[in-house]
Amino acid sequence: MRVLVLNGPNLGRLGAREPEVYGTTSYTELVDRCERWGSELGLEVEVRQTDDEAELVRWLHEATDAEVSVVLNPAAFTHYSYALRDACAQLTVPLVEVHISNPAAREEFRHTSVISGVAAGTVAGFGVDSYRLALTALAGPASHHR
Repeated sequence: MRVLVLNGPNLGRLGAREPEVYGTTSYTELVDRCERWGSELGLEVEVRQTDDEAELVRWLHEATDAEVSVVLNPAAFTHYSYALRDACAQLTVPLVEVHISNPAAREEFRHTSVISGVAAGTVAGFGVDSYRLALTALAGPASHHR
């Protein structure tokens, strides 16, 4: 099973960006871990990152057309991008929303996700391990239900 792991704005700066919130794992290390975890689970994982909302929407359209499951860390777009939410809603295969930190334990504006209502599930607050948990969920038998 093929899975796209899509990352939104500022995630390319992992390791350097607010390590007290996002940890010290670099983006390159995150990519390596996701690919390794995917391989261990029998998944073909491709990891992408962009700071561009339109590019993220295009990648979601690509996933929809190819019926590819998605692990999505929408980053700041989580809270206000209806364009991203609408692109996610078109998926007919599972989408798992991921967050490194726990948005509910942070600033008030981070408490609302416009994405979670169209996701199969959300994994948040476990650092980069949130990605491993999301991939594990997609590899399991429940992944075939939305």
